[in-house]
Parts: sequence; structure tokens; C-alpha cells
Amino acid sequence: MLRNKQAIAEQAKIFKALGHPSRLLMVDALRENERCVCELQALVGDDMSSVSKHLSVLREAGIVSSQKRGTNIYYQLALPCLETFLSCTSEIVKKRILSQVEMLNNR
Repeated sequence: MLRNKQAIAEQAKIFKALGHPSRLLMVDALRENERCVCELQALVGDDMSSVSKHLSVLREAGIVSSQKRGTNIYYQLALPCLETFLSCTSEIVKKRILSQVEMLNNR
């Protein structure tokens, strides 16, 4: 039972890390390709300190990994299964939005 609670706690850490819009935006961008910190900062629009904190949370949860090349740090997804999860949730969200739009148009 103890191992199961530990596993659940680790899963919760991953979900918690994905629970911020800026972090989810960065993870979504990393689905396509690795990105340097400067690209992620431009994407999110936050200051470098905030972006670094977000990336730290993602790294600690095991969602991303990083590699330093010269003066730049590049991030990539470290959880291959995340692609399937994000694709699934993205499709669900799109269907919900389309359904809401249809309901508004039918009024």
C-alpha cells in the first residue's frame, strides 16, 4: 500500500506541475521540438526569472530535461507518454468549445 501512495504522490506532482497555463504552454511547444530558454520566454511573455521558476518545477516533476550548449540551455520533453495525454485533452477541449459555440449559435 505504501508504494501505491508514493506512486500516486509522484503522479500528483506531475499533474500539479502541468496545472499552470504558462507551464502548459511551454510543454505544448516542446511537443514539437526542443526549445532554448529564450524561445520559451518569448512564447510565454514572462520575465526570465518567472520562466526559470516554471522550468524548474517542470524539471523537478520529471516532465522536461535540459541540456546546456554554449551559453544556451535547451529543454525537451522527458515524458514520451505526455504527447498522448496532451493530444487527448486537447481534442476534448476543442469538442467542448465547438459544442458551446453551436449552443450559442442555436439560440
